[in-house]
Amino acid sequence: MTPGHPSSSQPSAASDIGQSLWQSCIDQLAQELPEQQFNTWIKPLHAHVHEDFSTVTIFVANRFKLDWVRAQYSGRIAGMLEKLYGQSVQVELAITPRESVARPHFSATVVDAAVLEEVVEVGEDRNMGTPKNRLNGMLTFETLVEGTANRMARAAAMHVATMPGHLYNPLFIYGGVGLGKTHLMHAVGNRLLQDKPGSKVLYIHAEQFVSDVVKAYQRKTFDEFKEKYHSLDLLLIDDVQFFANKERTQEEFFNAFEALLTKKSHIVMTSDTYPKGLADIHERLVSRFDSGLTVAIEPPELEMRVAILINKARAEGSEMPEEVAFFVAKNVRSNVRELEGALRKILAYSRFNQKEISIALAREALRDLLSIQNRQISVENIQKTVADYYKIKVADMYSKKRPASIARPRQIAMYLAKELTQKSLPEIGELFGGRDHTTVLHAVRKIGGERQQMTELNQQLHVLEQTLKG
Repeated sequence: MTPGHPSSSQPSAASDIGQSLWQSCIDQLAQELPEQQFNTWIKPLHAHVHEDFSTVTIFVANRFKLDWVRAQYSGRIAGMLEKLYGQSVQVELAITPRESVARPHFSATVVDAAVLEEVVEVGEDRNMGTPKNRLNGMLTFETLVEGTANRMARAAAMHVATMPGHLYNPLFIYGGVGLGKTHLMHAVGNRLLQDKPGSKVLYIHAEQFVSDVVKAYQRKTFDEFKEKYHSLDLLLIDDVQFFANKERTQEEFFNAFEALLTKKSHIVMTSDTYPKGLADIHERLVSRFDSGLTVAIEPPELEMRVAILINKARAEGSEMPEEVAFFVAKNVRSNVRELEGALRKILAYSRFNQKEISIALAREALRDLLSIQNRQISVENIQKTVADYYKIKVADMYSKKRPASIARPRQIAMYLAKELTQKSLPEIGELFGGRDHTTVLHAVRKIGGERQQMTELNQQLHVLEQTLKG
């Protein structure tokens, strides 16, 4: 919807439309950005939309955040506002007016490379010795939908929550964006505090640890830093791949790691790849990451995606018919976050048009998403991508040749065709040289089963899926 141009005699109407415009922009960014990025940089922003809609002034907490938002997001925000409003909108950034708080001056000579990706407010952690646990009470084991994609990781996390400091220390959970790694970590922390309310628990993103290291160096407050991190009973740290190329941060995390293990405290970490796949992180740290239990979370299977949609719709006060949930689940396959984004679109479309949720409504609400998927992913595209990746000829995909160097990639391509397209088993078999549907089913089950067990195959499939999805 493009808002009309308000007259100057209607400031309240202009203000309402302006706030609606800004909220629509925020909602869209919430769907497009990774959750951590959105919560750190976009969610805290406030905006003033000028009455003629020509300019939007965005207020940011401090100079560091202002510079980062300007560099990383202002262009994207301006483009989003222009798309929503229908004409060019100028974006200005300003520091939120408030009482001045003494802040340290950050010297580039002390700060790790890329450390200004997240600089928290000085007032957030004035007493570093008594940190807030930063847990989200809504993210529990009870609100996590279980399926084969996360069963092993959930079982390990539950064990850690009920018997911290024993087996699986550290617990290293890896997988793609939006698969529920963060949910699982919060669930561990919440369950431990439920069972042992006096426990010292801290959940942080790796960027926050980087920021705390910088502040400790800058203010010479390493006693407080050590008290904060070395005295915990449970440390939950998200996205440790962010430690790449940050030497001092890695050194301090190694020290904290050793101190916590020595006192039988537990460490749970997440990453987008398995420990040995981490780039630019010191070998001694990688070996520590790999010394406990490493488990993967996979993209959710169809039944799990259906359950997630129905449960989350119910949590939003709406009922999603099962046939609609199946339709959406078949079309949104990559991760839970994309499922949530699709669900939000459907619920908003239903409320806005005052229509009941149906497959027709879902198809209309998700038409952009469906059109992109239909355009990008075909069995032919999968065959070509897999053939290129494994350095075989595309013709080998539908030939009768059976050596392992060809049969294996062919099975992988069949598996991906079943996962990423709407084709039936017989249709896929036909496109692979007229093979019987039982051959395709065997390949799908074989590769799907091995994916759960073989780290290297799982990584190869992740790469192929991301390549195909663009």
